Parts: sequence; structure tokens; C-alpha cells
Amino acid sequence: MLRHRVNQEGATLLMATLGITYFLEGLGQTLFGSTIYKIDIGMPKDPVIALDAVFEGGILINKEDVIAAAIAAVMVVILSVFFQKTSTGRALRAVADDHRAAQSVGIPLNRIWVIVWCVAGVVALVAGMIWGSKLGVQFSLATVALRALPVVILGGLTSVPGAIIGGLIIGVGEKLSEVYIGPLVGGGIEIWFAYVLAPGFLLIRPQGLFGEKIIDRV
Repeated sequence: MLRHRVNQEGATLLMATLGITYFLEGLGQTLFGSTIYKIDIGMPKDPVIALDAVFEGGILINKEDVIAAAIAAVMVVILSVFFQKTSTGRALRAVADDHRAAQSVGIPLNRIWVIVWCVAGVVALVAGMIWGSKLGVQFSLATVALRALPVVILGGLTSVPGAIIGGLIIGVGEKLSEVYIGPLVGGGIEIWFAYVLAPGFLLIRPQGLFGEKIIDRV
């Protein structure tokens, strides 16, 4: 599907990818059903109270979330080193910037595509295992993955640090809006907060906080 759409517009590739996603999701539910399955990867689920001596009540911390954040941080470091310091990583960035220019200097697109899907698959596997351990293995986990879109829009599509900062801003914003604004409007803000913030941010800074500003020369 995607091999025949090399050098096409980004919107074309996005729609093709979404089409494949919905097809595979429907096929998977047909073959395996839509039952929620439990997965245990050994992550502790008992919460702990921290800083209770500093102020009343302390802070409720979920051990599973802390471990998940640590795993995510390690993966970000590994991927950053891979993309910045290795020739293969630089080739991936070149292909992402311009397929035709990368091909003209001898970068093999077929091999790069295989590497891209392998790297994406490993990242998706780790994320799926963590979220599956937290929420159960279910097809609705795909909606959780869609929350990454406002994060990269806010931080910038070309910036790894931007994605981290964008994730923190949206995560904190969701919780604060639910606590302080939720009671005024009946709650549920946490579900759609990120999708409202992202379009509003696009109007002010389309390239994101740390993204590269695109300049088209005529």
C-alpha cells in the first residue's frame, strides 16, 4: 500500500495509513473478538503516598505510571542517539524530510522503509504492553494512541524535546482543567482537552514550540 505512494503528499500517506489501521482493527476483531484481555508484565500496581510529611494528604503516586515514565525516558534517549549519531538514523531523517532528495544521493528507500517500520513496531509494542497492563488488552487502546497527535502538534513534528514538553503540558493541562474547570461544566474535560488545545495552538504557532518553521520559496 505505502510502497506505491512514495513521494506522495503527507496527507495522502496519512489517509492511507489510517485506512490500513481501520482495516486491520476490523479484521482483528473479526478473528479474535472484542473481549478485553488481562496482561501482567510484572509492573506493580499499588499506589504510594509521597510527601505526606510536607503537606496534608501528600501526593498519590502510581508505581506503574512511574515505571512507565522511566521506560519512556530510556526509549527517548535511545532513539535520540540513534537518529542523531548513527548514519542510519540520519538517513531516516533525510527520507522524512524529502524522499526524492534522499533517493537522489543514493539512500535506498526500500531498506529505509523496512527500518522505519521495524523501529515504529518496537516502540508500538512497548507502548502497547504498558497500556495493556494498565487498561487491559483491547482494541479501544487505539484511541489512546490518537492522543499522541496533539502532543506532537504542540511540541513540533520535527523535535523530540518538543514532543516531551508537549506531552507534559497536555498531561498537566488535562488534570488541572478537570479539577478546576470540570465541576463547572459537568466534567469530562480530560477527554477532549488536548484536541481543543492543539487546533488553538496551530493558529498561533503552526510549527509547534520547537518545530522548524517551513519557508516555501516561489
